[in-house]
Amino acid sequence: MITKTKLKEQIDSFPEEFSIDDLVERLILVEKIENGKNQSEKNEILSESELDEEVDKWFE
Repeated sequence: MITKTKLKEQIDSFPEEFSIDDLVERLILVEKIENGKNQSEKNEILSESELDEEVDKWFE
């Protein structure tokens, strides 16, 4: 979830005129980065070998 502070920072970084689509794309990216940071801090990550195993399953 994104905070009001992060939202304000992102809006302030945009030019005076911008599309809603650009804002939404940026907010989605920021949220994904924040989620990734949180998962990493909670050690909810896959090792490289675990990732390789998961990818191999996709192609079976």
